Parts: sequence; C-alpha cells; structure tokens
Amino acid sequence: MKIYLRILHYARPFADFLPLYLLYTVLGIFFSIGNFTLIIPLLNVLFDKTGKVQVQAPAQVPKFALSLDYITHTFNYYFAQVIASHGKLGALTFVCLVLVASVFFSNVFRYLSLRLVARVRARVIRNLRRDLYHRIIGLQLGYFASERKGDLMSRFTNDVQEVEISVVNTLTAVIREPLTIVAFFAVLFYMSVKLTLFTLILLPVSGGIIATLAKRLRRQAKLSQGTLGTMLSVIDETLGGIRVIKAFNAQAYIKGKFEAQNDLYARTSRRIDNTRDLASPFSEFAGVLVVAGLIYFGGSLILGGGSDLEGASFITYIVLFSQVLTPAKALSSSFGNIQRGLVAGERVLSVIDTAPLIRDVPDAQILPPFAHEIAFQHLSFGYGDTPVLHDINLTIRKGQTVALVGSSGGGKSTLADLLPRFYDPTAGQITIDGHDLRTCTLHSVRDQMGIVTQESILFNDSIFNNIRFNTAATEAEVIEAAKIANAHDFIVAQPDGYATVIGDRGGRLSGGQRQRLSIARAILRNPPILILDEATSALDTESEKLVQEALQRLMAARTSLVIAHRLSTVQHADEIVVLQHGRIVERGTHDELSRREGGVYQRLSSMQTGGMLV
Repeated sequence: MKIYLRILHYARPFADFLPLYLLYTVLGIFFSIGNFTLIIPLLNVLFDKTGKVQVQAPAQVPKFALSLDYITHTFNYYFAQVIASHGKLGALTFVCLVLVASVFFSNVFRYLSLRLVARVRARVIRNLRRDLYHRIIGLQLGYFASERKGDLMSRFTNDVQEVEISVVNTLTAVIREPLTIVAFFAVLFYMSVKLTLFTLILLPVSGGIIATLAKRLRRQAKLSQGTLGTMLSVIDETLGGIRVIKAFNAQAYIKGKFEAQNDLYARTSRRIDNTRDLASPFSEFAGVLVVAGLIYFGGSLILGGGSDLEGASFITYIVLFSQVLTPAKALSSSFGNIQRGLVAGERVLSVIDTAPLIRDVPDAQILPPFAHEIAFQHLSFGYGDTPVLHDINLTIRKGQTVALVGSSGGGKSTLADLLPRFYDPTAGQITIDGHDLRTCTLHSVRDQMGIVTQESILFNDSIFNNIRFNTAATEAEVIEAAKIANAHDFIVAQPDGYATVIGDRGGRLSGGQRQRLSIARAILRNPPILILDEATSALDTESEKLVQEALQRLMAARTSLVIAHRLSTVQHADEIVVLQHGRIVERGTHDELSRREGGVYQRLSSMQTGGMLV
C-alpha cells in the first residue's frame, strides 16, 4: 500500500483532478443504478393484469434531500402524473425515455472520468520517469560500476511501463469500483435489509482467498522483474561485445546465457499469469454462488409470505445484486494485476531513493576562478574495503604539466578521477587555491576542467553538436576549435560536413577521428585545468601524431594532469610522478628520472625503448 500511495503521489496536484473525477464518478454511478431501478416500473407496466398500474406516489413534489427516499418519491410522483394523463402506453414511453437519458448520462460521465484518468496516468509516468532519470544523472560513478546497465534500462522501460499498466490503470478500479459497490449496497439495503445481510456472508471468505493470491503474485513478480533485468544485461553485453563474441566463436556460449534467463522469465511470467487469472473466475464463482443462494433464500421468503418485496422488486433486487459482481470482479482482478506493478514501482523507487554519495554540502560555495595551484594533501582513497591510494602529496602550480606514470593498477586514473570529484577521498583533501573541493559546488568545480579520456565518449548526433556539446558556441567558434584539434580536414570530407551524424558512440569514425573531436570539444570549452587520461594510447602512429599535435595546442597556457603509458608523450612535462601500488615512489623531470639508476621510471623507459609493452 505504501508503494501504491507513493506512485499516486506523482499525480499531484490532486486538486487538479480528484474533485472533478469524484464528481464524474458519483454521477456516473448514480445514473448506472438508475438504469436498473427503472426495471421496477417497467415490469409493473408490462405485466400489470388489471389494466391500471398502481403506484404509491406522494400528492406533491417532495422537498429536496440527499436520500434515496427523495429520488424514489420524486420519480413516483412524475410517474403517477404520466399514468394519470397518458395511460399505460404513455407510462411505458416515459420509462423508456428516462432509461435512455439515464444510460446516456451514465456513459457521458464515465467517458469524462476516463479522460481525467488518462491525464493523470500520463502525468504520473512522466514525473516518475523524470525523477528516475534525474536521480541516475546525479549518482556518483561508483554506483554504475556496481550496477548492471541492462537492469537500469529495464527499470526505465519495462518497470515504468509495468507501473503504468498495472498500477496507474487500476486507478479507476481502486476509486470507482469501491464507490460503485457502496452505492449498490446502499440501494440493496434500502430495498431489503434481510436479503442484503445474507449476501454478505461469503465476502470475507472470498476476500481472504484473493489476498492470499495477491501475496503469491508479489513474490513471483519480484523474481520476474529481476530476471528481466538480468536478461537485458545479457543483451546489452551482447550488443557491446559482438566483435569479441564472433572472434572467439562464442555464439553458442552467449546464446546459452541468454536462453537460461529467457526460459526463467517465461516460466515466472506463466506462473504469474496463472495465479492472476485465478482471481477473476474465483470471484465470479463466489458471486454466482451468492446469487444462487440469494434466489433460493429470497424466493422462499416471498413464497412463505415473509418478505416485503413484490415480484418486480425482487427481480430488480436480483439484477442489482448481479451488477455488484461486475465491480467486485474488477476490484479483485485489479488486486491481482497490481502486484506486478507494485514490484516494478518498488524497483524504480529504490533507484530514486538512492542518495548520491557525491553531492553539494549545505551552503556549498562557488569555486573562484583557478589562479595559483592544485594541492593533493595526505590523500587516501579506496573502493569499499579495497585501498587504492595511500598518503598522496602533490602540488600542481598554474601553467604546469604534471604527468602520472606507472604500471597498470597503480592508481593513476583513480587519482585523476578525484580531481573533478567523480569520487571523494576517504582521507586527506584536494584544494584549489586553498579551497577544499568538497566545500565547493560540483558544477563550479567541473566547470573549470576539461577531460579527454582514452575512450572517446561521443553521442549519436552530428559532428557539430558533438563539438559544441553543452555550450553556446557559434559555428565559427566550432570550426576554429576543430582546426586547432586537427579535425577540420576530415570533417569537411564527410558526406554532410559538420552536419554528418556519426552513429552510436561515434562508430562511423576512426579512433583517431573520434579522439580529435573529443579534443575539439575540450578546446571549445576553454577550461583552465585539463585532465588527459591515456588520450593517445589506443591510436596508430599517424593518428597519434595528429592527436599529439592537437593536445600540445590544447595544453598551451593551461594546467594539465596527464596520465600516460607511452613515456615518450610526457617527456616535456614539468614534473613526472611515478605511482606504484597507490603510492608516489618517484618524482622529477624526464632527465632526472632517466638518470636515476635502478629507478622505476628508468626501468619503464628502457622497456619501452627496447620495444616491450608496459
């Protein structure tokens, strides 16, 4: 129930629709009941053997009151007037016209209420998906390292859709059907208290059985949604690694992983459908059982003279009670259908409820423009219980280029990720001009940094939009940035020039071309601090030369933190810092470190110049 109420919370403001929806629903129910209560005068007219219909009618129009007596007496007054003026045929015409009008208004108000529900449904799903997207955008990078991308995609697509189908669409059943049942039972009690009390005997029993089915559905739905997320993860890995799968002849292996999850999802879905479908026929059988008992009990009372209902009234009572079965059946079906949606909603809300670990502290300040130095002071960091960096002390002065080198797993990329606050240190601090980055807003910190990584992250958009990304640059500025990045020539050679769409992750371009677009994007942003993470390691010699030239232009008059495996690319750095097992083991210029006998840098340098890979 808590999950359901939280989902409905996304329909706010309730005053925008709830009063009007309740009004339309109540009016629709009123006219629906009117359709069936008109059976009494209709039967009296058709089967009257005396030739004159007897109606107990007041002598004058009753005074208005919110009661069934007022409605009944008012109708009887006008019905008696019609009989007196136009006879039996006129009375039949009057009843038929009132019936048509009642059915018309019943459906009009039902349609108006459904229009409101459609608006609410769209609002709930829009707001829910918006909050989910905004939360995911705000979560720290570490969250995505521990979560499967396919499972997150499942929450965006299937889970949100399941919430729409199973939860929001049941809004009519949750509100309308109980009101309908209450209204019908009010009329039934008005007609015969004794018979109505008899009909309530089996309701607690059927309600208990349906509640048991609902709990079972919820358990099965949790397994089903989790299985679907895993299956989507397998699909995502397949699409992302299709080249490796084919190269290793692993089609059968990856098919086996997919088939296992696909079969499990099919089995759990089948169980859910079987259990859910059981609720509706059971409620219908229970209802028919009550109707049969009602006919027997009521009929015995009438035959024995112990009932105050006449034949026409008793038939109408049976018809009215049979109509209670329809909303009762819809309500029981809704409780079955809603379980899968509640599980999906719980999965979506669990992400929305995840508090980002990296966020602005209260009263966070805006980081002033970079002027003097970046300082890593007694810095330590670990992923969970795994330590990665230990007591790092490093100062980068404005305009300097500092290179981080060392073997893989030494902590170079982790140290670089701490600067833009992708992670926060577990001990120590990072300051820019004396300002602890944790006391500054994330936006102001990252606004002063440009990042070029080994993997060029581009978007399925035009070249122009990829370079101008999140800036208000003019066309001339974009072209100038592309020229500086050695990208202009290959761009104009594309079929549509700067308007060429480059495909998913820039798949229509070569690695060197993608990297030069990334550099052009960083140039256009014109940040005072640069972070270059293995920016040329994945390129061929010719592409590396072009990219290296672009990087030299980009780094001019800027403060740069460079991560490199190829030591030849950082020989001109102002300081080279050698990391090993998360600690700084050497630091100095290229010449100083090369002359240090037995040093780590000298060993790495000799291995590379000797043609070996690090």
